[in-house]
Amino acid sequence: MDNHKAADTPSKRPAGFVEFAPDQVRRFWKAVSVEPDGQGWAVRLDGKMPKSPAGHSLVLPTKGAAQLVAEEWAGQGDVLIPATMPATRLAFTAIDRVREVREAVADEITAYAGSDAICYLAETPDTLVERQARDWTPWRDWAERDLGCVLVPVAGIVHRSQAEEALAAVRKQALALDDYALTGLAMATPLLGSAVLAFAVQRGALSGAEAFDLSRLDEAFTEERWGVDAEAAERAEGLRAEAVMLERWFAALR
Repeated sequence: MDNHKAADTPSKRPAGFVEFAPDQVRRFWKAVSVEPDGQGWAVRLDGKMPKSPAGHSLVLPTKGAAQLVAEEWAGQGDVLIPATMPATRLAFTAIDRVREVREAVADEITAYAGSDAICYLAETPDTLVERQARDWTPWRDWAERDLGCVLVPVAGIVHRSQAEEALAAVRKQALALDDYALTGLAMATPLLGSAVLAFAVQRGALSGAEAFDLSRLDEAFTEERWGVDAEAAERAEGLRAEAVMLERWFAALR
């Protein structure tokens, strides 16, 4: 059983995820700064704000988030490489897209909660069953306490619908976030295959690495029994790095 199918590749993105520039654009700035701008914090390149693909200024709600984005611009070499700028991509997605489609984004996150990875338990072997019970049960309990969401686990791979009240609670919690946190949640949820684990990272209850490890208990168990495939291990490390980056994004927004 594969409970991590939603994060098969680092290229998995929510609909409308903004790619803000082609590769190999030459660096056109020398200095990067962060300055107050209205109710937010602006990233400036030689005193000027870079624009999003839709023409919006790069202004973030907290100084920490702006500094995280600024670090990416400052760290570029002679050419701009968007793949090394995930926080900038999150910011532009929040600014250009998520603010316009919040309801649809919340619906997508809610759909993951309806088949959350930590609710689908193995039937055998006993060691995996015990590990899932030990490691996942506390987070279903956490979801009930912190999200007001009671998710019912099921043994096996046959889909079981969750209560409408539980899904409504997830949707409400998602819509309560600002555009920037909602964008991060929309990325973290498919990455982890779990809305619960994504919310736990967003709220600081789990680190990105911890959530990623919880999301792939099945894979780790298989690796322990049969060995690690080098290609799969490399892919997993790329996904883990995304989870760690999202932890930094959420922390910077608080």
